[in-house]
Amino acid sequence: MKIVVAHNRYREAQPSGENTIVDAEIAQLTAAGVEVLPFLRSSDEIPSMPKTAKALLPISPIYAPRAQQDLARLLTEHRPDVLHLHNPYPLLSPWVVRTAHRHGVPVVQTVHNYRQVCSSGLYFRDGMICQDCRGRTLGVPAVVHRCYRGSRAQSALMATTLAVHRGTWQSVDRFIALTSAVADHLRDYGIPDSRIVVKPNGIPDPGTPTPPGQGFLFLGRLSPEKGLDLLLEAWRRHPDGALGPLRVAGDGELRPLVEAAAAERADVTYLGPLDRAGVRAALAASAVVLATSTWHDVLPTVIIEALASGRPVLGTALGGIPYLVGADTSREPAGTGPAAGTGPAAGTGPAAGTGPAAGIQTGEAGWVVPPEPAVLAAALPLASAGAAALAASARARYERTFHPDVVTKRLIDVYASLSRPPR
Repeated sequence: MKIVVAHNRYREAQPSGENTIVDAEIAQLTAAGVEVLPFLRSSDEIPSMPKTAKALLPISPIYAPRAQQDLARLLTEHRPDVLHLHNPYPLLSPWVVRTAHRHGVPVVQTVHNYRQVCSSGLYFRDGMICQDCRGRTLGVPAVVHRCYRGSRAQSALMATTLAVHRGTWQSVDRFIALTSAVADHLRDYGIPDSRIVVKPNGIPDPGTPTPPGQGFLFLGRLSPEKGLDLLLEAWRRHPDGALGPLRVAGDGELRPLVEAAAAERADVTYLGPLDRAGVRAALAASAVVLATSTWHDVLPTVIIEALASGRPVLGTALGGIPYLVGADTSREPAGTGPAAGTGPAAGTGPAAGTGPAAGIQTGEAGWVVPPEPAVLAAALPLASAGAAALAASARARYERTFHPDVVTKRLIDVYASLSRPPR
């Protein structure tokens, strides 16, 4: 089997989980015996481009002529079975889908964000969830609010690109939705179930988990959409030391918020940005990992890292988080078949009863709550008390759903369902 993997890499100065996932996927496919033909561009190339190429950059999200020429040559020479597209912006353009189809090559796309509809790809603006462009032919609100790179001109270009390429996206042969929430996003966009497969990313197996540590770990970008302020407000509703330690790792614009909390309370520790060894040590020292996003986070890798390490997760009931912790299993598909279920992704419904505890849902590998301080505060002691009981389930969920051997086989099955008969 011969697969073209197409991806526009994000700038190295802005660490990208998507870049990491694409690299890992290429390595896993190669190890499984698949011949991978990388078709990669990087946004780091832009500053060194000749002036003629830079002059074409404004239209490249709509149509990138050089990329189409290069791709056409590759397809003609190697005659691959499938083209697998990740991020097309800005140097590839969704036009690569049309180029592949013109050469008789089916296309798979992994959907890492909501950019079929939303110019920023996040469904998040001004500190709140925003879906103002949903259902619109042209995303005028994105232009008004400068949603793409803070520029009205660039937002207009991206909104136009999304309008021009609606038919292009509708023609993709198979979409890989990383979670059931992404599958719902695609259905809302008009993609039929028969062309949607739910297949999450995987991470390498870190080995047998250590016994659970103590307290909680928040690991990620210190930015508003990750819900750090929500977490700290909920944490302050408990006496200092009542829940054990809270460790916060990462960097970003909200770093001063964490530093202030660490100065204020003895049970809050700021670890700063960590390397891989530091991440492993922080996971080993903790009992529960927190994922308190206030946007529809697509697939926070930190949750998969937690499960692989045998650590249950307390997260918000937004985006892909319920799916990841196993609180959305009623709509998980088996194998690589079409995504199951209908309606918006919202987990499996609130717990019965009243009061803050009524919003807490227990899943196979953790708990999810609405993004409300009172409910999160009520869930913290519950998670602390129940962490040891869910540790084995967290690891089992990783092995069954997110292990590289599992996700790579599922991906190869997707390719095989589309590849052409032998020539």
